[in-house]
Amino acid sequence: MPKTSRRLTVRPPTLREVEVVRTVDITPGMRRVTLGGEQLRAFTAADGLARPAFESPGFDDDLTFYFPYPGRRDPVLPVQGEAKLIVPKDPRPLSRVYTVRRWDPERCELDVDFVEHGVGVGTTWASRTGPGDRIHLSGPSTSKAFPAGADWLLVAGDDTALPAIGRLLDELPPGTRAQVFIEIAEDAHRQELRELPGVVVTWLVRSGAPAGTASLLTESVRGARWWPGQVFAWLAGEHTAVRDMRRHLVEDRGVPKEDIDFSGYWRRAEVVVLKTDGAVPDPERTVTPFQKLHDLTELVAPIAIRTAVELGVPDLISRGVTSVSGLAVKAGADERALGKLLRYLHTLDVVTETEPDHYVLTPVGDVLTLDFIADRLHSAGVVGREMLGLHGLTESVRTGRPAYASVTGQTFDDVRAEQEYEDRHLERLAKFQPALAGPIATSGLLDGVRHLVIHSGGAGAHAREYVAAHENLRVTICALPAQADWLRRDLPATIPDDGQRTRVGVREQSVFEPGPPADAVLVSRAFKSLPDADAAHALRRAAENLSPGGRVLLIEDTFDTDALDEHDGEADLIGLVCHGAGLRTAAELDAVVARAGLTRRAAHTVGLGVTVHELVRSTAG
Repeated sequence: MPKTSRRLTVRPPTLREVEVVRTVDITPGMRRVTLGGEQLRAFTAADGLARPAFESPGFDDDLTFYFPYPGRRDPVLPVQGEAKLIVPKDPRPLSRVYTVRRWDPERCELDVDFVEHGVGVGTTWASRTGPGDRIHLSGPSTSKAFPAGADWLLVAGDDTALPAIGRLLDELPPGTRAQVFIEIAEDAHRQELRELPGVVVTWLVRSGAPAGTASLLTESVRGARWWPGQVFAWLAGEHTAVRDMRRHLVEDRGVPKEDIDFSGYWRRAEVVVLKTDGAVPDPERTVTPFQKLHDLTELVAPIAIRTAVELGVPDLISRGVTSVSGLAVKAGADERALGKLLRYLHTLDVVTETEPDHYVLTPVGDVLTLDFIADRLHSAGVVGREMLGLHGLTESVRTGRPAYASVTGQTFDDVRAEQEYEDRHLERLAKFQPALAGPIATSGLLDGVRHLVIHSGGAGAHAREYVAAHENLRVTICALPAQADWLRRDLPATIPDDGQRTRVGVREQSVFEPGPPADAVLVSRAFKSLPDADAAHALRRAAENLSPGGRVLLIEDTFDTDALDEHDGEADLIGLVCHGAGLRTAAELDAVVARAGLTRRAAHTVGLGVTVHELVRSTAG
């Protein structure tokens, strides 16, 4: 079975204004808002740009709603670009994400269900809105198809997941077998859902327990009858419950991570309401766990947090080890010193003390148990190890050269030469490639190409999409030995179709060597680590064995100096300390292309706003 069990569709995000058609309380805990309007069809906006019709093929498709700040009539909105939404920073849009419950393209009607509990911007809007009201939304920018290849489904979610679960049941193909667990606040919140012979639905009632405090879902999944065959699991709800269910499936049931879709829709956190309206959160005083964790990245706080992650403290506490003495034994730490660290983490609201020398995670600390956060903070993580170079930032700024070796004792090229690190690095890259490769495969860029050479991390995912969409295409992946070793081991899982896989080869070769004769060469995000002269030399080599009329398809992130972005700046500095290079501006990239003797014939925007530069040999070259 392929690693991606659900095919991904990517579409440029579109901002739309819609109108409330009707509202209905389908249970005491759920209000359905039906939306309509001409902007759900294809339309031309005031800026003259054509917008596509609304689409929602996935049962768990997400929409982003934009609400006015308290006391204001109009919302802060993103600006519609050609293939992306540009989000203003001060102030940022007040937005919330909800699931498409039903999409009827013939009637051009869209149903969105809102949970009616607690305090929230969306909850309050839904409770007060009525026919004729208008609101802006965007999405879905990505959709996933129904999971393929599974013998049965395991579905678990709380009230917030009910819209997606209801739509899933409405759209299940005949003959599907599934176990479905749904947690609700009280018995009156049960909904009438489609009944199917092979589907068992179990309702779990909290009976007065606050949302996010009961373990009904986790215990039910642990106790579920395990059917034979391959399972695909879909989990959604409160972050902690989703995390614990996923851990059980991976660690106790042996379910591959790629066969689990999970989403922590919400997290327990303190909401500060407006003094003038107790049903509306105060956006200035209500800070989400993610926002608060971001604010803690100042010297002592981030170092202490990283130390806790490296010792495994958040993970241990989430597994029930709460005493300082118990944590010290499990983490291999000095008990007195660990007590000091936990006291400091308490001041940061990462943990809280339940009794003397016993700690539990706060919602902020809970975020540290997410795999992608831990990978970034742990010094041995794929991203964390790269970020070690930032300790040499002063040296790199003074010299303009990489400082990674002076602070770690080895160059970053040495790190990449370690097979274990390279395996994890490439595995991480491969997860993000379908969102890029899928749109390229259907864009027309590869029409007429018989042989494509690829230089890219996650190249197997690229090759899978391309050979599936173009039956006469042959692909050669060029990679260094460590990367080639991983690719050869990975390809059977990434491209399970034997016929398609026979059209994909792996060749041990650097980007500085001329590849085999080809109609097109795809070079994706390979130059952040290279100085200009080396990048130009690599591009020149890539084009060396192109057939007449052949093209280089270049994907390279650039630094937009007109819309400064914190994450771009971070990536730029990491590139500097690790490689002495970094992100280029558009003008600097143009200079590299010209230096390679190439000319940009066209630039294509695909997927989520990614630019593919179509390069050909210049007449002078």
